[in-house]
Amino acid sequence: MSVRVLVVDDEALIRAGFRALVDSDPDLAVVGEAADGAQAIRMVHALRPDVVLIDIRMPTMDGLEATRRIAHDDAAPTTRVLVVTTFDRDEYVFEALRAGASGFVLKDTPPEHLLEAIKVVATGEALLTPTLTRRLITEFVRSAVPPRRPAPAALAGLTQREREVLVQVAAGRSNAELAHVLHISRATAKTHVSNLLSKLDARDRVQLVVLAYESGLVNPGAGPVPLPG
Repeated sequence: MSVRVLVVDDEALIRAGFRALVDSDPDLAVVGEAADGAQAIRMVHALRPDVVLIDIRMPTMDGLEATRRIAHDDAAPTTRVLVVTTFDRDEYVFEALRAGASGFVLKDTPPEHLLEAIKVVATGEALLTPTLTRRLITEFVRSAVPPRRPAPAALAGLTQREREVLVQVAAGRSNAELAHVLHISRATAKTHVSNLLSKLDARDRVQLVVLAYESGLVNPGAGPVPLPG
């Protein structure tokens, strides 16, 4: 079955361009378009898309608020949000990820990379490459977001190996890269990530990255620091 995509942008020409690109891939299909966040939420309820491809800056309701509502909507538990942004001008990317977005791509991303990003997010994985992670960290530091540390019990519940995995996830590494760096199998790497998602009550890998920096497990530019306990 094709991955069902909802395109959300306030500019009709951009929506048309995304529709043409997405529909050119036999594994993807655009099921609807929305011009703002409020309309996107209504269409998510009506169409149940697999992926919402959404801009941040829009009238009526911006992509940030729409992402927050879609990501926490019990009526659409399998719908994932992929934010499309210029990043250098959008200071809200970190907040979009915290709100529940499963990843983000830049508007100048090559077409084939955008199509692949949609497929990755649709499978339940989060899209956060090392390059984009470094840029995200830079934004995190620049915006000086106050840390919101998880409960000590949750942090103390991690094994030493899980802490090592979380540090690597925070660096944007895939399961294959985790396996290579930590000298474990891909299946074991996947199991560790699944355990982290469960123990830390995180939606996906993106939230693990956010948590790693907000909790103090990893400090931007300073490497990992010991967890309490």
